[in-house]
Amino acid sequence: MARRLAFSLVAVAGLLATAPAHSQSLAQSPVQSPGIVARPQGVDDARGSIELVDPKVLRVCADPSNLPFSNRAGDGFENRLAELLAKKLGKDLAYSYYPGATGFIRNTLNAHLCDVVMGMPQGDDLVQPTNPYYRTSYAVVYRAGSDLEGLTSLADPRLAKDKRIGLVANTPPGNLLARYRLLAAVKSYPLVVDTRVDAPAADMIHDLESGAIDVAILWGPIAGYHVKKSGGGLKEALLTGDKGARMSFRIAMGVRHSDQEWKRELNRLIAQNQNEIDRLLAEFGVPLIDEADAPITPAP
Repeated sequence: MARRLAFSLVAVAGLLATAPAHSQSLAQSPVQSPGIVARPQGVDDARGSIELVDPKVLRVCADPSNLPFSNRAGDGFENRLAELLAKKLGKDLAYSYYPGATGFIRNTLNAHLCDVVMGMPQGDDLVQPTNPYYRTSYAVVYRAGSDLEGLTSLADPRLAKDKRIGLVANTPPGNLLARYRLLAAVKSYPLVVDTRVDAPAADMIHDLESGAIDVAILWGPIAGYHVKKSGGGLKEALLTGDKGARMSFRIAMGVRHSDQEWKRELNRLIAQNQNEIDRLLAEFGVPLIDEADAPITPAP
């Protein structure tokens, strides 16, 4: 998917039937009814191009089944972030749903069925990114009480002793595993899937809990979400100390390249509401780090 391929830059997997109740209007999926969203008013931006951003509705592109990020029921943290932004903007909220597959950006944002993607890695050129609203890293997840207690690095010698390691294919931690000669211990899970049918991260966590694997390597928001859901049965550690492959990434919102004023407006909202955004992310277990890879504790 354009988005999932973008997230493979970060290699996250990453790497919305009923919406939340408050005056939220829902567009049909572009897969089912392309073009049903009314064309918004044009606004000239500073460079003379036209910004087709709806003045009354925050129109969001989202995957319909990709927790902890988004789903049709509005249970993900990107759903909650969209609700927050719509409230701050004084707009209604509408979604265009498209599964995490090739063509996501082309068939949603670039088809003018929506005006923003809530989570894109900074540096992806499929979209124009806003300023980042969080930074996080890949993480290791293991069972509480196992002989891997205290694991913080893929260089830990305990991993070389007959441990099975879960890894999403074609993600940056694979480079570290190759460096540490651990690829033979890897059980691979697919990166690019139709999220309506497959859930590789949930499958990996199930395998970890059942003992089929001993450690799971996941994108931080996914790892933190499942650790929090485990009620103490799982533990995590961010892979910020391993050298040799980039593990930490900034995540922004994505808009069309022509939408300069819209990007500036979203940047202002991010800056003005960063503490609230941090608290929202922490509620979902998203591990937040600063530019020095130090953990961020949201302000009360």
